[in-house]
Amino acid sequence: MPLNVIVVMDPIAHIKIAKDTTFAMLLEAQRRGHALHYVRPGGLALEGGVAVAQTAPLQVRDDPSGWYELGAFSRTAFGPGQIVLMRKDPPVDAEYVYDTQVLDVAAAAGACVVNNPQGLRDYNEKLAALLFPQCCPPTLVSRDAKALKAFALEHGQAVLKPLDGMG
Repeated sequence: MPLNVIVVMDPIAHIKIAKDTTFAMLLEAQRRGHALHYVRPGGLALEGGVAVAQTAPLQVRDDPSGWYELGAFSRTAFGPGQIVLMRKDPPVDAEYVYDTQVLDVAAAAGACVVNNPQGLRDYNEKLAALLFPQCCPPTLVSRDAKALKAFALEHGQAVLKPLDGMG
């Protein structure tokens, strides 16, 4: 049975299709016959307590010269039978938090929202991995430059990532 997949993401015109996991998910969903719908940035809203979005039918293809086509945007109320993919990249700013709050209402109305909006607010994506230390390399989370330098020297190499941004 085809699913109705609604994706909340950064501007699709600016993604790097060779490395974008959301794009890979959309390609596979489309290959399986599911209907795709794109939510434009800023397109989520609450109208009288009802979660809605400005959505457009979306078609994707693995072609760097033109990887998507959008139909006309229209108002869509969230409810049962919809799979909503929350795929916006950090930073987790006020806009991001508000979007997750709208998606909480969408989930309460029966839409299946992936990833859980409350979880997105509660767990920084880079810190959440530390809930599974057996799966992590030696890790230091710190704002102390001296401690970071000492950690990198101790381990020979290190990957530094900002907690509140992409990278």
